[in-house]
Amino acid sequence: MKTNKLNWLSYITCFGMVLVLLNGALVTKTGSGQGCGSDWTIWLCNGKFVPAKTIESLIEYSHRAVSGIVGILVLVLFILVWKYVKERKDTLWYASIALFFTYVQAVMGALAVVKGQVPAVMALHYGFSLLAFAGTLMLSIALYRRSKGLTDPPRTLPAVSKRFRNSVWLVAIYSYIVVYVGAFVRHTESWGGCQGWPLCNGEVIPTLHGSTLIAFLHRVAALLLLIVVAVMAHFAYHRHKHVREIRIAGVWALVLCASQVLSGAWLVLSMHNENAHLYASLLHTVLVSGLFGVLCYLSARVLQLGKGESR
Repeated sequence: MKTNKLNWLSYITCFGMVLVLLNGALVTKTGSGQGCGSDWTIWLCNGKFVPAKTIESLIEYSHRAVSGIVGILVLVLFILVWKYVKERKDTLWYASIALFFTYVQAVMGALAVVKGQVPAVMALHYGFSLLAFAGTLMLSIALYRRSKGLTDPPRTLPAVSKRFRNSVWLVAIYSYIVVYVGAFVRHTESWGGCQGWPLCNGEVIPTLHGSTLIAFLHRVAALLLLIVVAVMAHFAYHRHKHVREIRIAGVWALVLCASQVLSGAWLVLSMHNENAHLYASLLHTVLVSGLFGVLCYLSARVLQLGKGESR
């Protein structure tokens, strides 16, 4: 199979995964989870191929349709990688991650429709969707690097330190925890627990109970994430001048994290404007996905660049 065709298939699949994330956020924000009834078949909505002409059914049906198409693309991509590129262990790993989490999140979504939506489980559903997206993103990058003849790890660059490598991985893992807490806020509809921004209900530390506790914990977690990403970006930029991609990834992580915080502020401040609140939520989803994708990329690169490091 020609390299360009495989590359383009990975790009299309990655973009499709972004649409799955956005569709999922739209389903949650509009309360359309039961728009196609309590039965679950990808191509059917309330037992029909053509869904009822309601906003909820159209949103839920589009989510099912896009998820189904992307699921097929991920499977085809995995088979092609296994057949043509399995000598590159990184591509096979990324394809496997994408395949596994794509179908795990699909099963969880189906169970949510049939058995009812539990906020903690639905937050995991979003988290697994994000891991599937990260898998397709990393696969796209790996295939692109392969097409350019770039080796992993590069033989011409010195290794990064073990301390920095571990720090990057810890930041990536912590970012996933913050994402889960944010998804839990969304699925429990706790965003109204903290009115106003940056203060919560006009207080530095509000009365912590119910939705206020959940929303406040997310704010604190997001602030801490911004701090640790800023520290990581500082070391990536100033201590790794010999590795341009590490410096660039560090800068992008900080820009996306700061933008994510600002989009969260917009989400809170637009609470009483339905359209603006929806746009803010979708933007927040895009920025979170971008940030997690960059951190996953950075985690993979420091692992590859760190091979042979003895410190």
